Amino acid sequence: MVRKVAVTTVSNGSYLQGQANGRLPSMDSGQPAQKEKVVLKKKVTLLRGISIIIGTIIGAGIFISPKGILKNTGSVGMSLIVWTVCGILSLFGALCYAELGTCIKKSGGHYTYILEAFGPLPAFVRVWVELLIIRPAATAVISLAFGRYILEPFFMQCEIPELAIKLITAVGITLVMVLNSTSVSWSARIQIFLTFCKLVAILIIIVPGVIQLIKGETQHFKNAFAGNDASVMGLPLAFYSGMYAYSGWFYLNFVTEEVENPEKNIPLAICISMIIVTVGYVLTNVAYFTTISAGELLLSKAVAVTFAERLMGNFSLAVPVFVALSCFGSMNGGIFAVSRMFFVASREGHLPEILSMIHVRKHTPLPAVIVLHPLTMIMLFNGDLYSLLNFLSFARWLFIGLVVAGLIYLRYKRPDMPRPFKVPLFIPALFSFTCLFMVALSLYSDPVNTGIGFAITLTGVPAYYLFIVWDKKPKWFRKLLGK
Repeated sequence: MVRKVAVTTVSNGSYLQGQANGRLPSMDSGQPAQKEKVVLKKKVTLLRGISIIIGTIIGAGIFISPKGILKNTGSVGMSLIVWTVCGILSLFGALCYAELGTCIKKSGGHYTYILEAFGPLPAFVRVWVELLIIRPAATAVISLAFGRYILEPFFMQCEIPELAIKLITAVGITLVMVLNSTSVSWSARIQIFLTFCKLVAILIIIVPGVIQLIKGETQHFKNAFAGNDASVMGLPLAFYSGMYAYSGWFYLNFVTEEVENPEKNIPLAICISMIIVTVGYVLTNVAYFTTISAGELLLSKAVAVTFAERLMGNFSLAVPVFVALSCFGSMNGGIFAVSRMFFVASREGHLPEILSMIHVRKHTPLPAVIVLHPLTMIMLFNGDLYSLLNFLSFARWLFIGLVVAGLIYLRYKRPDMPRPFKVPLFIPALFSFTCLFMVALSLYSDPVNTGIGFAITLTGVPAYYLFIVWDKKPKWFRKLLGK
């Protein structure tokens, strides 16, 4: 039996459980006060929705992943094809999530859709692996890029100390947590500003690249497919890097209950964002190769900075600042969205009740935000950047493929469900097959990291029976879980 959530809870006079009707005691009589409903408010407009998606997608990926994709494809031409195909696949996935977001109007993203389609066990495993691996690792990857780029102007002539990168990164992570704990409106406003900074950073690279093409600087595109042949072992890792760079198109679905007019704004925000990002990414990679050869790109630790140094002189100092702001925006958008998954999972009884508490005055899911801080710090000080990328990709794309397969299943299981936005069936079929195929191939191409991710994912099954199904827990154990 799944644990039921208490629906009237007041904790310390400062937090009320989300979506609960809490009765606050009267100060001057023994009569109970009128019911007050403390909920997350609908503050996500179309513009804020676009800023959440673009602001989360454009982060570390475009400045880290060119190296990973080129290394695993072996040639300039194949790497550009992978960038384009990953953009199209991400658009297909985003359209599937647009349908899910308009017919299942609950926050929580992946978790909620798996719960609706396949039930509580796989949904719990999804939120379990998100809490333990995916979100801490993803935040660590993005924040390490933030730390490297923000320190780049101070270490132009020498190597940046790794400890310095991790310390400044820890400060950045803490700032993001504080911001998301303090105000939803300010998180959204800052996200819009940071999204603008991201687009400026992309344009700073694209415009000089286009000028280079006009000047005839095409030597690095000659024999574009010459080099090491792409292998079956390398292509899954190349697609992982590309799909990681595009990942973020699903984050608006994590905050569905806070979106104004979701039937209209979710599909619009997703489509507009994906077109902008795909065009921007492909043109950015073309711009890189107008100035940097394939060999030089593989040797560069900060591709955007190397590009700027070649073409912009002293102005190149501004590029790492823009890139750092871009990474900070991706951190902010990710934490803003994923904390709602933990909030919803707690509301459904799959995580401790405290994570479904909302601050009465600030209307933020504060406990669901700060629970990520210690886990992210552990990942930060104990993980390698590219190992983390491959480590989290297995679990992430396994469940995304499962979610989109769930969309197909819901078409047959619940055909009468209202679907204001509906995609052709071949789109979810192709996308879910691609995700699961990449996951299967990764077991051969990177068995160590994939095996670790798979093993930790499976720990969610005994955890489900221990924490959720087992209803004869000792008193101290129930108290630990917040029951």
